[in-house]
Amino acid sequence: MSTLEIKDLHVSIETENGAKEILKGVSLTVNSGETHAIMGPNGSGKSTLAASIAGHPRYEVTSGSITLDGEDVLEMGPDERAQAGLFLAMQYPVEIPGVTMTNFLRTAKTAIDGEAPSLRHWTKDVKTAMEQLRIDPAFAARNVNEGFSGGEKKRVEILQLELFKPKIAILDETDSGLDVDALRVVSEGVNRAQDTNGMGTLLITHYTRILRYIKPDFVHVFVDGHVADSGGPELADKLEEEGYVAYEKAAASA
Repeated sequence: MSTLEIKDLHVSIETENGAKEILKGVSLTVNSGETHAIMGPNGSGKSTLAASIAGHPRYEVTSGSITLDGEDVLEMGPDERAQAGLFLAMQYPVEIPGVTMTNFLRTAKTAIDGEAPSLRHWTKDVKTAMEQLRIDPAFAARNVNEGFSGGEKKRVEILQLELFKPKIAILDETDSGLDVDALRVVSEGVNRAQDTNGMGTLLITHYTRILRYIKPDFVHVFVDGHVADSGGPELADKLEEEGYVAYEKAAASA
C-alpha cells in the first residue's frame, strides 16, 4: 500500500514580470489502487501540479509538502522520484535523437530498479506490452519518439508505464490528440498497469471521454490554483453538462 500525500502546496514560476504563483494551497491524497481525475479550465494549475510532483526545475515549491510513503519527495531529484515509484506520462513527450527505444527502455528500467532486468524476461515483457498497445515492433529500433505521431508518442508513454511498474502514476492529458481507437488502447494499458501492480493514478484531463474507459474513484475540480470541488464519478458528469463557469465565477468573487 502506497500513499502520495500533497499538503497545502504552493508553487510559483518565474516570468518576465517576476514570480507568479500558480498553485495556491493544493491538498490531495492518492492511495494505491485509487484513480483520481483532475479536471478544470486551461491555466488552472493541473499541469503545474504534475510537473511539481515530478521535479521539473522551472517550478518552485514555495511552501507545503509532497510525500510518498512518508518520504519527502521535495528533497529528491527527478531520478530519485522515479526510483521511489513516481511516474509522469507527459502531455508533450519529447523526442530523443540518437537513442533507440530498446536502449532507452532497458536503461531506464535498470536505473529505476537498481539492477538490469533479465534479458530473456525483459525481451518477452517488451514484446507483449508493445503488442497489447498495438505498437509496431519496428519502433523498438527507432529513436525515442523521433518522427512518431502524437498518438504513437502517447502509446509509448503507456508502454513505459507498464514496463516500469510505478507505485503512483501521474498522467498529464494522456488523452489529448488521440482518436477513439487509440484512446481505448491507451486506457486499456493504464487499466492493466493498475490491475497488475495496484498503482495509484492521478489522471489530468479536460474531457470526460477518457473517464468512460478509466473509471475514477474521485474527481477534483481545479480552478485558479485551488481544488474548488471534489466528489465521485458523478461530478465529472456534472462538469460535462455545466462546465466550469460557476466555479470560475466563485473564484473571481472570492
